[in-house]
Amino acid sequence: MAATDPDAAHCLVTDAVLGPDFRRATFGGATRGGPCAWVKVVVRPVELRGGRHLQFSYFDGRKTLTKNYPTADAAPPLGELLDLRFAGVHVSTAAEEIDVRTTKKGQVLVGRRQCSPLAARADSEDRSRSERTTFAHNRTKDLPLPEGKADRLLEVMGISTADGRVKPTMRAKFTQINEFLKHLRHGLDDVGLRSPGRPVEILDCGCGSSYLTLAAHHYLNDVLGVPARILGVDVNEEVIRKSVERAGKIGAAGLSFACGRIGAVGARADIVVALHACDTATDDALAQAVRSEARLVLSVPCCHHALNKEVRPEGPAAVLRPILRHGILRERAADLVTDAFRALALRIAGYRAEVVEFVSPEHTARNLMIRAVRGAAVSEPGFVAEYAELKRFWGVTPYIETALGEAFTRLL
Repeated sequence: MAATDPDAAHCLVTDAVLGPDFRRATFGGATRGGPCAWVKVVVRPVELRGGRHLQFSYFDGRKTLTKNYPTADAAPPLGELLDLRFAGVHVSTAAEEIDVRTTKKGQVLVGRRQCSPLAARADSEDRSRSERTTFAHNRTKDLPLPEGKADRLLEVMGISTADGRVKPTMRAKFTQINEFLKHLRHGLDDVGLRSPGRPVEILDCGCGSSYLTLAAHHYLNDVLGVPARILGVDVNEEVIRKSVERAGKIGAAGLSFACGRIGAVGARADIVVALHACDTATDDALAQAVRSEARLVLSVPCCHHALNKEVRPEGPAAVLRPILRHGILRERAADLVTDAFRALALRIAGYRAEVVEFVSPEHTARNLMIRAVRGAAVSEPGFVAEYAELKRFWGVTPYIETALGEAFTRLL
């Protein structure tokens, strides 16, 4: 890398990002131009109905803020980004890779690497064949609810316009909905619920604003033709009221809502869903699924406060003191341990459980899904031993054990 003038680097990046061959730019690391709320910013080209835009995704470590600008209007926000002087900037174009590094002393180093002729030719051929499918917003393949197609539900929820255009501010929600519906579709096949000969019963625990509840009902009944009844449960009376209003607008039969605590509503279900249920509400939802003998569980945990208060660098866990002394590292470690306990508990209870990525971290920081299918051996010795050893190592009793109650204790 060669040292250069900051203004020259500024112009180099600007020309590359605003140019026709731009592919992606990532800004990260410490900022030399003053305090900054963003940990990372990603810029990429997208195709919206109005033409080519540049999408700026600002990530603060927990959530992502996305803004779209027509290329002609993108210079000011790009200039603001460059003025922050991130320690590392990487820009990809069809022709080259550009790296800009700013040292602690303010020295600017630039490295440039030309793309190979073969890669450049392949890239050009791909764009000619598919109108450059790198523009993610043009990708409709395999989307349960595709963009560009009028959909009354998405319109009522405020996600798209009447002609099917996704609103820029709702892009992340649109992506989450489609990814969830993909998991739901695959789950139906895994447990043989595509044609059960009766309506599929689904319980949505902690349904919140019910975006995914409404989408699941619409997708199953109206798109896949799978009769389904869904009950959404939440403790917040206001969100339940709004959910009932939305369901009324689209005339959704077999969709109902109840205000109450998870586990307190007496309902059995084939599928139990818990997306972003806060803290131990996720455990209550998993326990409800086990008690209901639900055949499929899809859970995306939210905040993990309970175990974070208990993990300590004591006993066998003392070796992790370098991690646990830092608040943010202790928090993330507790998140992982909590979900590991949950997945193990489901395995012991007779579910094939796995933890997978729900959506990209660009769309939500809470992007892990616990996916479980009923039908595994109950109380398998190997998993029971793992659970006991994990408890011994951390010196804790996870809330999932309390939620599952005496029946689970007997399995141990």
